[in-house]
Amino acid sequence: MLRSWRMKLKLLLATVTLAVLLSWLYLFVGSLEYGRFLLLPACLGEQPSRDVEREALASRVRRVEEENQQLRMQLGQVQAEGSNGSPQWGTSAEDGDPPGGERSNRTACLKQRTVHKCELLHIAIVCAGHNASRDVVTLVKSILFHRKNPLHFHFITDSVAHQILQTLFQSWMVPSVHVSFYNADDLKAGTCTPFALTQLGCVTLQPEVSWIPNKHYSGIYGLMKLTLTKALPSNLSKVIVLDTDITFATDIAELWAVFGKFSDKQVIGLVENQSDWYLGNLWKNHKPWPALGRGFNTGVILLLLDRLRRLGWEQMWRLTAERELMSMLSTSLADQDIFNAVIKQDPALVYRLPCFWNVQLSDHTRSEQCYTEVSDLKVIHWNSPKKLRVKNKHVEFFRNLYLTFLEYDGNLLRRELFGCASLPHPPSDQLQQALEELDEDDPCYDFRRQHLTQHRVHLFFLQYEFLALPSPTDVTLVAQLSMDRLQMLEAICKHWAGPISLALYMSDAEAQQFLRYAQASEVLSARRNVAYHIVYKEGQFYPINLLRNVALTNTQTPYVFLTDIDFLPMYGLYDYLRNSIQQLELPRRKAALIVPAFETLHYRLTFPKSKAELLSMLDMGSLYTFRYHVWPKGHAPTDYAKWRTATVPYRVAWQPDFEPYVVVRRDCPKYDQRFVGFGWNKVSHIMELDAQEYELLVLPNAFMIHMPHAPSFDISKFRLSAGYRGCLQTLREEFHQDLSRRYGAAALKYLTAERSL
Repeated sequence: MLRSWRMKLKLLLATVTLAVLLSWLYLFVGSLEYGRFLLLPACLGEQPSRDVEREALASRVRRVEEENQQLRMQLGQVQAEGSNGSPQWGTSAEDGDPPGGERSNRTACLKQRTVHKCELLHIAIVCAGHNASRDVVTLVKSILFHRKNPLHFHFITDSVAHQILQTLFQSWMVPSVHVSFYNADDLKAGTCTPFALTQLGCVTLQPEVSWIPNKHYSGIYGLMKLTLTKALPSNLSKVIVLDTDITFATDIAELWAVFGKFSDKQVIGLVENQSDWYLGNLWKNHKPWPALGRGFNTGVILLLLDRLRRLGWEQMWRLTAERELMSMLSTSLADQDIFNAVIKQDPALVYRLPCFWNVQLSDHTRSEQCYTEVSDLKVIHWNSPKKLRVKNKHVEFFRNLYLTFLEYDGNLLRRELFGCASLPHPPSDQLQQALEELDEDDPCYDFRRQHLTQHRVHLFFLQYEFLALPSPTDVTLVAQLSMDRLQMLEAICKHWAGPISLALYMSDAEAQQFLRYAQASEVLSARRNVAYHIVYKEGQFYPINLLRNVALTNTQTPYVFLTDIDFLPMYGLYDYLRNSIQQLELPRRKAALIVPAFETLHYRLTFPKSKAELLSMLDMGSLYTFRYHVWPKGHAPTDYAKWRTATVPYRVAWQPDFEPYVVVRRDCPKYDQRFVGFGWNKVSHIMELDAQEYELLVLPNAFMIHMPHAPSFDISKFRLSAGYRGCLQTLREEFHQDLSRRYGAAALKYLTAERSL
């Protein structure tokens, strides 16, 4: 049916084209014949009547117009049959025609201007909260994938999205991409500071729109686009505004070029709404805000900011909103309702974007009439609360396109733009210089290269409830993991009720698998005090100390419990540690509390509920002191014999290769990131704690148990490669030298102890 309709449509289009060509040929030949008719009387000395001339030409024009009109009527009937009487957004009007059938006051000679390959394009996005910060990454990937121009992203954010996105872009280090942040939160007077990688001033935007009642799920942030003339820099003349649930299927420069088609009066570029929402016929007593026809969707907007400011945009939309709220009481579609009410009042403001610049996949969409081929698609807009679960007969194709960018390796987007000078980026420049200074003939080149690798970091990947005022004795469990340790998460959450900070080393695709796993887990989805920070994979070694530092740095509590993901803490350890911190008056002293470590070789274990049960299992051989059979030096200084009978904390001395799991203040030394893969990653940290004169105190009634798992890839390399072990020794010696430079003669004991072994 669809194929026959297309063939019929193509046949009629060809017929119209042929008719037009024949008509003009007919007129041309006829004019030659008419010229000869006029020439004969002239040769005879007679002058033809001008009335005869006009009548002959008019007759021919009328016949041609009648034929063309009949063909257009037939074509219109076929289109109506194919679309069941619904409008054709892709073909019904000339691009840029203003509403109401009025033509642009520009001439037909106006063509879409080209965008210079190095022209800086500006993109504004409102983004608030954890979920939107995660969604916007897919949008950014789709833009970066297709782009050929330098880009400047302007993010209007709350404090959560600001922290997440600023860290992400700083660690992403994409060439020729500039990022600025603008504060949407309502701050107290005098406390406003710029959210920006560049200092662009500070305006609190929330009060500008907080007076507008909004029923839309986007909340107050769904109204922020109204404030862009005030929020964005005064010297910024135009900007593309996007929702976070947008996916680009083409170069955004094509959309930027449409600014060149605006008339002198047009200031806003929008795509017509592709549902019947503003027609008011979706259900009984449905009363939408006023709009021009179907209205317009604000998921994709072209704004001429300089013209809007001259028109007094702020006062314009405020007055319109105040007037309509008298009867409507609240907005249903956030800023979209107010934009449409303004356009209804002054239709000349809007430039009609072709529908393929915003293919809307809402619940009641008619977007199928916007495209016939995949190549027609430019922008896909998931503007239903159901997002990827929305009903659409082509949704599988759209979903696959979205998932392609969702799981696309963001590291591949760090490509330079050919022929364009990169924007200044000091951290990137310093990193490049450090990489150039590496000696590729160095046997340990791969280790040094991994140390300098800049990993993308996405903080707070899932919803996290920040503590308003942490207790002075509160403690966060800190750990790191990769995809093969996900099964430990639920067990740890059952054993530890307090806050947790985890760094997860994953690819883009694995991060999405983790997201689905966490959302499907009753245990994990019920927790809001577990912070998941994604560190994206790059390089051949596991950057274990970088991961630990990411998890450590992003804790909120005064104290941290530094552990590994394959340990289960004893039940009640969270409360026990808080009590110990208070009883030992840790805020007044520099101390590291040691939690003794044990292990089981059984995958199924009846976990001991007390120290007495643990000692019994230890005596029966179902538990062991940690690594006693392969690496006794790592935990022997804990003095397990003394721990068996201890009732109060006791102090132990540092010894070479000691690597206990400790509770320390959050401002403790960071882990040394030169140590990657297996070996010396915790040993070096404990050594630095000792160099800073931390007391090492063993807790008498605390314990943790290591659960068995397959050996990691890095430990296998350590065991099999003499070169690996040699490089680790080189890194140890360099660490000792650095420690001596920082702590002087006090650090010499570590080198002496190492050599004595």
